[in-house]
Amino acid sequence: MTDKKFYDVRITSENTKWSNSVGRINSIYQRPNDIRSDFARDYTRILHSNGYRRLKTKTQVFFATKSDHICTRIEHVNHVASVSSTIAKHLGLNEELVSAIAIGHDVGHAPFGHHGETVLKRLAQENIKEGTFWHEKNSLFFLDNIETLKDEKGNSKNLNLTYAVRDGIISHCGEVNENAIFPRTENIELDEIEKANQYQPYTWEGCVVKIADKIAYLGRDIEDAMYFRILNFKHYKELRSIIAKHLNNDNLREINNGILIHGFIMDLLDNSSPDKGINLSENYLGLMNDIKAFNYRVIYKYWRIEQFKNYATLIIETIFKTLMRYYDLNEFEVRIAISRRNFPSISHFFEDWLVKYSNINPEKRKKKKYVNRIIYDVQNKESFAKCCVDFISGMTDSFAIKCYNEIISF
Repeated sequence: MTDKKFYDVRITSENTKWSNSVGRINSIYQRPNDIRSDFARDYTRILHSNGYRRLKTKTQVFFATKSDHICTRIEHVNHVASVSSTIAKHLGLNEELVSAIAIGHDVGHAPFGHHGETVLKRLAQENIKEGTFWHEKNSLFFLDNIETLKDEKGNSKNLNLTYAVRDGIISHCGEVNENAIFPRTENIELDEIEKANQYQPYTWEGCVVKIADKIAYLGRDIEDAMYFRILNFKHYKELRSIIAKHLNNDNLREINNGILIHGFIMDLLDNSSPDKGINLSENYLGLMNDIKAFNYRVIYKYWRIEQFKNYATLIIETIFKTLMRYYDLNEFEVRIAISRRNFPSISHFFEDWLVKYSNINPEKRKKKKYVNRIIYDVQNKESFAKCCVDFISGMTDSFAIKCYNEIISF
């Protein structure tokens, strides 16, 4: 293995992609004694955002888990950051850039994991003309428009992240089967991307996060399934046969996240180069695809998870219908006041959401020092419906369940 093979193509001021990579939508305040790089500042902005904090009680695989030892969405993004940083360090890429992309790549992810995403996608299609919802673009939308931090004057401002970080987030889709990944050459408008995996990332660092996203979850999901005793002896035997098939290793007795991650990382480092791309060997690519197929069949389709999906669907649909009942401009304030007694959590936070992100109450918005972008028009029903979809997307599992219980309780 040769270290630093990508050193000459890393994103630095000497790279021809540098000016585009560090470009921002708007200017951003900068302290005169700030010692951080552009990407390090992006990392800390994401780290201190509400959207990042909420990942700690959002589903990775197992819904609304009460166990402290089961992986949630926040652990997943940190696992991706760890894998990405290790790969970037040994390939000679920009570690600060991969870290910022990795911890931000799932911000704004729907509650209840990918099933929640599926339900919100359907609601968007039914209620918004040409409406769509997919989590990579939603993460970029949240980081561009929803997440804010206060400046020195107490004003809530948008994060205004760099292009390279934003690009890596919307291009991070790991559910792909191709082997080599190469960055694209063109600098495109990210808001115009229409579907997941439409484009490869703009940087090699983004390509690393894209494959690290897949490396990070396969073994961890198996460990969680072991914890819940979903896997039996037959399943262990099948996993060992999968590994033996691809790696010619019949002596492996222990299967855990560390072993799998180490193997994938070392294989990727050995086989990747600027000429060959971010690349796994044929054996490890086959292993990755077979483990993923095993996880989908045995873990993600487990009967208890399937049953919870019905509950999650009911929760999201009920909250959406409740929020859409507020769509009556002449009675909005009255309806909020009345509902605050019956379900205070959803009423309080949704009202503040509207003040912060819509045109409903400019005076209140000014008083609260919200100077972030206004993105919803409450006089337009489709815009209001998108507002409701986005509000639900920002919820944690536990908060969504709390809101649902308030709505159905008398």
